[in-house]
Amino acid sequence: MSHEDRTASARKRLAEYMAREGKRNTRQRDGIVNVFLDTGGHLTLNELLALAQKKDPGIGFATVYRTMKMLAEAGVADERKFGEGQTRYELSELGDEHHDHLICGRCGRIYEFEDEQIEQLQEAVAARFGIRVTHHRHEIYGVCIPECAPRD
Repeated sequence: MSHEDRTASARKRLAEYMAREGKRNTRQRDGIVNVFLDTGGHLTLNELLALAQKKDPGIGFATVYRTMKMLAEAGVADERKFGEGQTRYELSELGDEHHDHLICGRCGRIYEFEDEQIEQLQEAVAARFGIRVTHHRHEIYGVCIPECAPRD
């Protein structure tokens, strides 16, 4: 699914959630949502704040925090912690879409990947233990080569 399709689906899901919960749109909330959906990365609240303030300097941290909590409740954003102590937000996976993460422990860069063999192996291991997988998170930590790896 293209990024445009994913963001359109996310916007629809958010609109349905807001109507159901009786929440209203505000200019600042819309600005934060637009930045989040257009950026499409693994963003911290501070990173989102800085990006949103470029478009509207009046946006504050509390508004970003509340908006992202709402997006998570609506199923639009997933909260992730990658061992650095900060929560990062990414666009929720839709339907059968799934990806895993490689994280550099030095620079913090996050790489997304999909690997059918890994998915099949996880299912086989779970089956051996009598577990039916409903969801999972796969994170691999390392160091970027050659950018961050120590030079020999």
